Amino acid sequence: MKKEKTSKLKIIPLGGLEQIGMNITAFEYEDSIIVVDCGLSFPEDDMYGIDLVIPDISYLKDNIEKVKGFFITHGHEDHIGAIPYVLREINVPIYSTKLTNGIIEHKLREHNMLTKVKRKVVKHGQHINLGCFRVEFIKTNHSIQDAAALAIYSPAGIVVHTGDFKVDYTPVFGDAIDLQRFGEIGKKGVLALMCDSTNAERPGFTMSEKTVGKTFDEIFAEHKNRRIIIATFASNVDRVQQIINTAYKYKRKVVVEGRSMVNIIGIASELGYINIPDKTLIDIEELKNYKDEQTVLITTGSQGEAMAALSRMANGMHRKVSIKPTDTIVLSSKPIPGNEKAVSGIINELSMKGAHVIFQDVHVSGHACQEEIKLIYSLVRPKYAVPVHGEYRHLTAQARIAEELGINKNNIFLLSSGDVLELDEESAKVSGRVHTGAIMVDGLGVGDVGNIVLRDRQHLAEDGIIIVVMTLESGSGQLLAGPDIVSRGFVYVRGSESLMEEAKHLLDGRMMYCMDKGITDWGKIKSEIKDSLSEFVWKETKRRPMIMPIIMEV
Repeated sequence: MKKEKTSKLKIIPLGGLEQIGMNITAFEYEDSIIVVDCGLSFPEDDMYGIDLVIPDISYLKDNIEKVKGFFITHGHEDHIGAIPYVLREINVPIYSTKLTNGIIEHKLREHNMLTKVKRKVVKHGQHINLGCFRVEFIKTNHSIQDAAALAIYSPAGIVVHTGDFKVDYTPVFGDAIDLQRFGEIGKKGVLALMCDSTNAERPGFTMSEKTVGKTFDEIFAEHKNRRIIIATFASNVDRVQQIINTAYKYKRKVVVEGRSMVNIIGIASELGYINIPDKTLIDIEELKNYKDEQTVLITTGSQGEAMAALSRMANGMHRKVSIKPTDTIVLSSKPIPGNEKAVSGIINELSMKGAHVIFQDVHVSGHACQEEIKLIYSLVRPKYAVPVHGEYRHLTAQARIAEELGINKNNIFLLSSGDVLELDEESAKVSGRVHTGAIMVDGLGVGDVGNIVLRDRQHLAEDGIIIVVMTLESGSGQLLAGPDIVSRGFVYVRGSESLMEEAKHLLDGRMMYCMDKGITDWGKIKSEIKDSLSEFVWKETKRRPMIMPIIMEV
């Protein structure tokens, strides 16, 4: 007699939903947890001084004895960026394909963790058994090579996680997406499909990466007498390959500039994912030996990032390259939501230097549009649909597609990070929540900057600070010197002598009052100063600077 399966599979997104970035999802069945992806996100505008944001993995730490391993779908920062931070606390093996592993290893090396973390390179089509789970890697296409979807086999049923994908029948390198395998798994009966939603609002199909190659060819043919500078994502190795192919065809030398670009191209060529003809690449130092029209620069900074190579060229801070009116600059990417202003700023700066900037039609997305999403749903035929990877509007757009394809409305789950979705063949429901959140990384500090510190930074950024210094005699508590006022970021002191005089006068009066009343408790004196100065400044300037009284004892 067959034993009843009493347990359900739990799917717990710990990040990455309702945002682009910080993707990490736990799958739990009885005493086994596996984790898919481990990404970071970049700070919002109001996170002053924060370098990156990583997911809060308290849930995994609390269940550490169940966690068996991490499966990584591809090598983009929003899927691998948090690995060095998370694996310090949860040291389990990482499974990924060859190029993805190469990029992860580089990251671990930078953090001195290469020997501490176990890594296993997996081929497409291979299965890994871990705890109650078996995980199969399926070949997909994306804007970085070696991307994989995962079929996760659990006692409760099969879940297919697409990772970030598009359907490219004519990829620049390697094979097209393994649609046949999606169909075969679909025939077995799939419990749930977790599908990329990034382009779910866009009708039609995503163009093949090869089409960008044709555009490059036209640009090179048209600008034979100009130097060409192309900015794109470092991780888009196929895009770089096409630029190199075109440069070779037009007998130009290629310079690769920007730290992340140099790193990834190095890793890709070492592992055989990019083919660079002999004597095509030159060092940036050698640029001066060639005429402008004989060279191409491939650089980072297509998102307008302030410290990236293209921005430094645009604002004249790059040590080796300055923009000339005879340059043609190609931005081969689309602004990530939120970066539009930075990108438009860089286009303006480059145009002011007289350069010709091309930013239309030199990019194709790495994510599936509506028709490809429909194709995957039709092949996999899941019982439940769980849209992932995207802001809320993208997830709802995919939910609408799933419904059009005949999936019951009650079987479509729009989760938030932290929701626990429990499911098996009979039913599925959100049964609870676990703790999730964002941990901020600032310099070497991980999580030591929290909401309170950020609130202070916002306060300082908006209204500045006033410091009040005074000296009291120990024992008697008599005022020996001060109160003196120092301000930063509040008003320009030289232009506001009278305001500062009045404030000093007010504080003198306040201290006299404290002395007369025999108040010697520092806390009391500080709050008297804070309250009276705060009220005065608000009345005079309608600002609320941070006020810090400092008392010294002699």
